Amino acid sequence: MVAESGLGLFDVSVRVELSAVRGIRIEKGVSGSGISGPAGGPVKFDVSARLEEKERRSGRIVIFFGLVMGTKPSVVKFELEGYATLLGRDEALGKMLEVDPRTSVPFVFHRVYQHSFLAIYVLATLMGTIYPPPDLLFSAEGHIGTGSTETKKEQEENQPRESVQSPNQVTADAKSQKQ
Repeated sequence: MVAESGLGLFDVSVRVELSAVRGIRIEKGVSGSGISGPAGGPVKFDVSARLEEKERRSGRIVIFFGLVMGTKPSVVKFELEGYATLLGRDEALGKMLEVDPRTSVPFVFHRVYQHSFLAIYVLATLMGTIYPPPDLLFSAEGHIGTGSTETKKEQEENQPRESVQSPNQVTADAKSQKQ
């Protein structure tokens, strides 16, 4: 699946190519129309994100990304991997890799998730399970808890040779589950 976004945030065009989309249904009896877990309690989404710069040229950056979204209690797990190609001015490209101070998520992940959400939604529908809210990475207030996500470059400066994974806890609400 390939999605492309025109100019917008920071005047950067982002092309997202998913290379892997996986869904694992862990708990039966939880349908896509409900947001409660097996015991009737709320379901929270934990998000781990990984970002690795693969290529950088003037006006172009190619990054490999990985997103893992699991639920608590354990109901379903979604995994996405792919490449995002960013095109634009060098200053704007650098800003896309910066962390959004409101959400503690790099701006590029906003675009990646925006383009990947449809694949997650279709997969969840086919599996007959819940799906994360469309604004999962966009709101610091209602959905994203504490934690941070770093680019590989930022992490190597801080802690060389470790993978980038940082959980953010997310709570699904009734409004985000209704279509």
